[in-house]
Amino acid sequence: MNTQEKIIAFKTILRKEIRRFLRIWPQTLLPSAITMSLYFVIFGSLIGSRIGEMGGFSYMEFVVPGLIMMAIVTNSYSNVVSSFFGAKFNHSVEELLVSPTPNYVILLGFVSGGVIRGLLVAAIVTTVAMFFTRLPIHSFAVVIAGVALTSLLFALAGFINAVFANSFDDISIIPTFVLTPLIYLGGVFYSLDLLPDFWAGVSKLNPLVYVVNAFRYGVLGVADVSVGFAFAMLGGFTVAAFTYSMYLLNSGTRLRQ
Repeated sequence: MNTQEKIIAFKTILRKEIRRFLRIWPQTLLPSAITMSLYFVIFGSLIGSRIGEMGGFSYMEFVVPGLIMMAIVTNSYSNVVSSFFGAKFNHSVEELLVSPTPNYVILLGFVSGGVIRGLLVAAIVTTVAMFFTRLPIHSFAVVIAGVALTSLLFALAGFINAVFANSFDDISIIPTFVLTPLIYLGGVFYSLDLLPDFWAGVSKLNPLVYVVNAFRYGVLGVADVSVGFAFAMLGGFTVAAFTYSMYLLNSGTRLRQ
């Protein structure tokens, strides 16, 4: 395939992915706005008013960056895992694999759909957050880089989950038993400074700690870990996930019947 044909193939896959989640927007976009509103009311307004300041900011301001990233992570992940597993389940992915379309174009098409859904949800959640608190952006560059890397990383993670899933039940196992605990233990609702040294060290093994703190630094200018190290970890995880995803596509592992 020449470059023009690759671009057409990429746009076709991406257009299909975007139409898929926009067609059912009450199930893909609206729940995040409702869920985050509840978080803002319960953890921000009701509980936050009793907790007071954290990291030099009101509790509401402190948790908002983590809640936005939580929405990005879950939506980028769930969009790709459900879409690609559906394609695998009805065997349409096999048609893609035997077509002249390069595997990296296929991967980028599916992953870009997840990234766009994550960004749309981030915009929705941020808009909702503005009704509850202010968001003093410390560094737009850090915010943009953090959102882009995070949505890309977890879209790739969703793709890997979809490849290994054998049933629709399997695509909910990782989000329920791995992703959700990592999110809640990733410093969304608290600072690592509150933990004993041992548990603060253990928490740094959690990749979500770097996701949350990189974005929190971009918004508030504070973080529990070095921002440079956080981006290095995010970049390393993203490269590893992309490399492994390409290996799965190229080898046809669990894809070719």
